[in-house]
Amino acid sequence: MHGYQELKSLRNRIVVVTGASSGLGEQIAYQAALKKAIVVVCARRKDKLDKVSEVCRKLSGRLSLAYELDVSDPAQIEQVVNQVENSVGPIDVLVNNAGFGLMEQALDFPMDVAEKMFRVNVLGLMYMTKYTALKMAARKRGAIINTASIAAKIQTPKTAVYAASKAAVLAYSNALRLELKPLGISVLTVNPGPIQTHFFDYADRTGHYLDNISHFVLDPEVLAAQIVATIGSSKRELNRPRSMAAAHHALQVFPRLGDFLLTNLFNKK
Repeated sequence: MHGYQELKSLRNRIVVVTGASSGLGEQIAYQAALKKAIVVVCARRKDKLDKVSEVCRKLSGRLSLAYELDVSDPAQIEQVVNQVENSVGPIDVLVNNAGFGLMEQALDFPMDVAEKMFRVNVLGLMYMTKYTALKMAARKRGAIINTASIAAKIQTPKTAVYAASKAAVLAYSNALRLELKPLGISVLTVNPGPIQTHFFDYADRTGHYLDNISHFVLDPEVLAAQIVATIGSSKRELNRPRSMAAAHHALQVFPRLGDFLLTNLFNKK
């Protein structure tokens, strides 16, 4: 039996979620708590984290802790991972959910924001993964879930920088999966389309994007339940909504038509 298969039951397992103060990360924390996991939530906003942790304790009947963490700081990442391992116990599941986006034309994109985006979305995820996976590898057990985006597969105008960061997460996760499987660690990449969260408060300066694509918008609670349900399996990817996953395959077959549609019909930003 692979080590990750031992995690089909999350009862008393330690689940660490980054970007857990709101949105999808918050809902993933709650879904893990419903499975009776010991949930450790991490994010920059400690006040909101404490409230999420309190809800987790009520849902699980177990310990839940909140750690202030800025994933753009490698030293802080290493410190938090060590604190969890030493004070709470062995990390069984890591959910790399911290990240942000900004929808803007590439030629107008502020490059200081681009650098911050790669520091958070890509390098922060890599540091968090490495420090945690080294601990998991010693135990031959673990599951890592990386939140990428459907933008890693389908690019539209105003997503150049964000899509590039998420494509890096997807490529990293695909290679990581092959490396870690012999060590008993599973790697799942989640590629969601737009989610009804505060992500777009910053990402969408127009304030109308979610309204324009309402038929594609995902419910974070439903998506979180689907993500948590994969733990303990060898599932490679979770692509939602399914219509966008199907569109990605069609675009591979008809790339020129795809460019036309993505530039004209599907560009809602």
